[in-house]
Amino acid sequence: MKDLAERGLVLLGCGKMGSAMLEGWLADGLPARAVWVIDPNPSDWLKGTGVTINGDLPGEPAIVLIAVKPQMMGDALPSIAAMGNGKTLFVSVAAGTPIAAYEAALGEASPIIRAMPNTPAAVGRGITAIIGNEKATPAHLDLAEDLLSAVGQVVRLEDESQMDAVTGVSGSGPAYVFHMIECLAKAGEAQGLAPELAMQLAQATVAGAGALAEGSDETPEQLRINVTSPNGTTQAGLEVLMDEKRGLPDLMRRTVAAAAERSRELSDG
Repeated sequence: MKDLAERGLVLLGCGKMGSAMLEGWLADGLPARAVWVIDPNPSDWLKGTGVTINGDLPGEPAIVLIAVKPQMMGDALPSIAAMGNGKTLFVSVAAGTPIAAYEAALGEASPIIRAMPNTPAAVGRGITAIIGNEKATPAHLDLAEDLLSAVGQVVRLEDESQMDAVTGVSGSGPAYVFHMIECLAKAGEAQGLAPELAMQLAQATVAGAGALAEGSDETPEQLRINVTSPNGTTQAGLEVLMDEKRGLPDLMRRTVAAAAERSRELSDG
């Protein structure tokens, strides 16, 4: 964080994702005086952090983190274009915008890292995939990983083309899980549970199972086997859920494929 404290960090966009990251950085000891935020509608929380909001930017900050919505990119990038082709590292957490688009706007000599976080980052439980362009050095990737670790785990990709699959799995994945909670609760209602109780059971079950899967040394497959007694209630349910043609395996393959394909369309378009 020493280089950041001396040269500064610019955060372009401070919505839910940007706020979650900024909160993590400040908690980790990054001085508020070293942060410049550009946001047209700063929140009350942001105004109380002590960072510089919509002020004059440093000429060559250590890093510019781009956290605006993709549709706002055309208006946002010109404000930082002058920092390109220098020592400033650019990190983007905006979905659907490929590295080539940033190189066109900021200069091909700019070190650029594209990142795909997901919404659990808002509670420090996200996972972010990163990939850099040819100008991004191992030190740049380390810096980006340190910053993004403020909101959860970080993984590195081998090629930018993998970002579409990441989008389909972890980027869009929380929405699949939220819908599964909805469906599990509705199924409980259908068996006679009150709506509030069914939802509480569904939410706690999914959250608890996820925490157990992440914290256990055993694979999810083994954890499933551990709770499946022969000819018991869990086996009866799994025989429906695990049906290769009508159950979750085929449905999940098609779900992730559809999201990944839309990600490719957006990146190409």
